[in-house]
Amino acid sequence: MLTKYSKATFAVLLIPSVSYASEGEHHDDHHEHGENKIEKIQVTASRLGRIVTKSATRTEIINAEEIQEKALMRPGNISMLVAETGGVRVQNTSPALGSANIRLQSLYGRYTQLLSDGLPLYGGQTASIGLLQIPPTDLANVEIIKGSASSLYGGSALGGVINLISRTPSDEFEGEVLLNATSKNGQDITSYFSSPINETTSASVTAGIHNQEQQDLDNDGWLDIAESQRVTVRPRVYWENESGGNLYVTFGAMKEEREGGTEDGAAVPDGNPFKQNQDSLRLDSGFIFDQPLGETLTVNVRGSAMSQEHDHINGFVEDNDTHESYLLESSVAGYSDNIAWLVGMAYQSERFHSEEFSEFNYNYQVPGLFSQVDYEASDDISLSLSARSDWHNEYGTQFSPRISLLYSPENWIVRGSYGQGFYAPTPFIEDIEDAGLSRLAPFENIEEELATTASIDISYIVDSVETSVTLFASNVENVTELEVINPLDINSDKQVRIVNAIGASEIRGAELLLRYRWRDLKLTGSYLYTDATKKNETGIGRVPLTLTPKHSAGGVIMWEEHGSHLVGFEAYYTGTQYLEGNPYRDKSDAYWHLGLLGQITVGRVSYFLNAENLLDVRQTKNESLLLPEQSPSGRWTTDIWSRNDGFTVNAGIRIQFGS
Repeated sequence: MLTKYSKATFAVLLIPSVSYASEGEHHDDHHEHGENKIEKIQVTASRLGRIVTKSATRTEIINAEEIQEKALMRPGNISMLVAETGGVRVQNTSPALGSANIRLQSLYGRYTQLLSDGLPLYGGQTASIGLLQIPPTDLANVEIIKGSASSLYGGSALGGVINLISRTPSDEFEGEVLLNATSKNGQDITSYFSSPINETTSASVTAGIHNQEQQDLDNDGWLDIAESQRVTVRPRVYWENESGGNLYVTFGAMKEEREGGTEDGAAVPDGNPFKQNQDSLRLDSGFIFDQPLGETLTVNVRGSAMSQEHDHINGFVEDNDTHESYLLESSVAGYSDNIAWLVGMAYQSERFHSEEFSEFNYNYQVPGLFSQVDYEASDDISLSLSARSDWHNEYGTQFSPRISLLYSPENWIVRGSYGQGFYAPTPFIEDIEDAGLSRLAPFENIEEELATTASIDISYIVDSVETSVTLFASNVENVTELEVINPLDINSDKQVRIVNAIGASEIRGAELLLRYRWRDLKLTGSYLYTDATKKNETGIGRVPLTLTPKHSAGGVIMWEEHGSHLVGFEAYYTGTQYLEGNPYRDKSDAYWHLGLLGQITVGRVSYFLNAENLLDVRQTKNESLLLPEQSPSGRWTTDIWSRNDGFTVNAGIRIQFGS
């Protein structure tokens, strides 16, 4: 836990990136206990306002150094970047397409809101495949809030927020190109360039080309790694006026073709081929405008639009659909000596349109009002209160409060938080996202999903040692899940339906973290304990949540001399998990993931070599992913509880330009 936040920290702390506070030009940039409690720290990502020195809302930071290391391991997407953070688990949701979502403290991945510079550029309800379509090339920081953040970001943040903070241009031209190739026949080319245009305007552009050839590692005719080709481009423009106003504008485009399922000439157990393909085209845009009003007020206006077209093939079923997401928001923030506040209004829209399965089309319109107050009672005690009211056109009025407390005497930091939130259900729970809509019955009497989350964390920081322990708890009501339809209940070809689960899912757990730095050596260790259960089908008694390990741990040791070399070793342990719908077993094996990274830098050129999964862990070594017969939902595979890629080596070169 950080006692002093970096410039990029604050985009995720507040109502989307609206920072508040003092007229920083009239204060020092460094105030500690006993001095002025208000400090101007400009958000690097969007050049917005200022904020209180300490926030009661806990935000975990993946800094630029860690991002650079993980970008060498997986240049094509951010899955590894977030997966190796304590309390964060990347869960594979489609063995055919390789898609995955992000689970924060064991809450379902659909509850995690993924933002870019505080904007939902990947959609208010990000599809699982989106995680694999975002390269880390242009990231400066990644910021994570765990637990319900609906009071800050609305219904899509029921489980928390991951905010991807992009680099901002410096005063001189700079850039980099990264070339990467893997032993599994994958290739990546990514680039980032930025430059000032004039005294008030600067710009950057990020682009990437990614290719992955299909891999059937166990020679059973089913692809363990899907074939994919993807291109991405994202320009950004930054402008500042003489009165301190800032404008940030971005556009993005991504096109991908992904092919999985059976390879050519192969068949599933019923004797037929079963292709699972998805072609995607995403276009998005966003802006943030921030203008001081006098000495103590700031007005912020922001908006975003996203459209993503999918062409699906699931066996013999084809479907074309479109996901759209829109946001328009305005807020005013102010401060006094020990109080910072903001109030605002937002309008969010989520739309889904399918040509073949129009019964699942939805158009969610959600106006809302939000507010937040941060109060510094003393040098050691701070309080943050936030609340949001949303008027959902399908699920009615939703009220989402959150309270956070900070107590920070000397080297200790103690934080507590409590929050409530909601999530508007869609058809796209994990099984359906993988299998498609063809066997799903239309929604009937589905209620919104509701969560209550709480946590307390205690950190002790002295010199170069940081230790922390976090206790967390969540109760989630009305969880949507898949149910097999009794053939006598319905007279159609639909075999499954989505229902609200009986009772609440209860998640309890603890995180332990240790960080130590000595000269050029950095050591990180973490452990996560989770006890996650739900009511069984009869409503009597409880059963463990599937795909949720009770014990997981990790350790990383990194030796780095900037501008010269880097050597790192990592080890991650995943404990046993309960499984559902798997005819081969009811419980997974525990496994280790080991990795080794090396980099040598000569001038502006870095050469890197990375070896992942040194123990060659692969689920298909134990049993096939293929089911003996097709499941009622239409899937032909079990869930992935382990890894499906085996031992992999990647190597490449990074070339830097300019400053």
